[in-house]
Amino acid sequence: MAISIAKFKADPHIPMLIGTMFAALIALKIGYSWNEIEKSMFDGIYQALQAVVILAIIGLLIGVWLLAGVVPSMIYYGLHILKPQIFLVATLIICSITSIATGTSWGTAGTMGLALMGIASGLGIPAPIAAGAIISGAYFGDKLSPLSDTTNLAPAVSGTDVFTHIKFMLKSTLIVYIICAILYLFLGFKYVGSSANMSSIVTIQEGLASAFNISPLLLLPPLAVIISIAFKVPAIPGITIGIILGIIEAFIFQGANFGQILSASYSGFVSNTGIQE
Repeated sequence: MAISIAKFKADPHIPMLIGTMFAALIALKIGYSWNEIEKSMFDGIYQALQAVVILAIIGLLIGVWLLAGVVPSMIYYGLHILKPQIFLVATLIICSITSIATGTSWGTAGTMGLALMGIASGLGIPAPIAAGAIISGAYFGDKLSPLSDTTNLAPAVSGTDVFTHIKFMLKSTLIVYIICAILYLFLGFKYVGSSANMSSIVTIQEGLASAFNISPLLLLPPLAVIISIAFKVPAIPGITIGIILGIIEAFIFQGANFGQILSASYSGFVSNTGIQE
């Protein structure tokens, strides 16, 4: 049925709704009452509700952090540690930290990842290898971040808590991560010479500095989120702390007004060039 509905280019929700209707009819036929079926539906929604809320406030977090200059500052200072020979390993680490702090692999790839792809091109590193390091770091952080929607959804539907879930994922994930780091270190020395052009890094840093007021203090919101993770603060309050600090720093460092903050929170950050982030 799903295949036949796909021929009509229907949204995924339609076959899911139809499948739910058939499942409800079968449940009625084998003896369940409608009240029992309805309760099961609501219980399933409740289990996934935390992940939905986290996903929503992560959207607020990204918009506020971009407006405040938090993400640009993370990129700016992250680029300082890049050296040609360790570019791929540094890329892996930078994307891992960014993804753990924000809880989003897509957000990491769409911000830090784009900047690093440009640098890789300037250093002569093949784009597919650079993209592999970016994606590896982004998904590593997303998988182990208590701020990630999927990391919260999995334990919610399986009846455990998020930190127990992360604890049991950590061992196997770290093994693969270390193997990837060794491979990227080897590839970095293979593809990059000491004479590689670093002008791309300087260009990106100058562009960030011209568009935002860059300051080490702008690293406080992600640091606060990481500390919250370390002290096992629940995900929603932990993200909210990062949002509040981002709002305060948007006022102080970027001179943003309350309307701009609300707009960035709801609709996303729009740069001076009119590009929505």
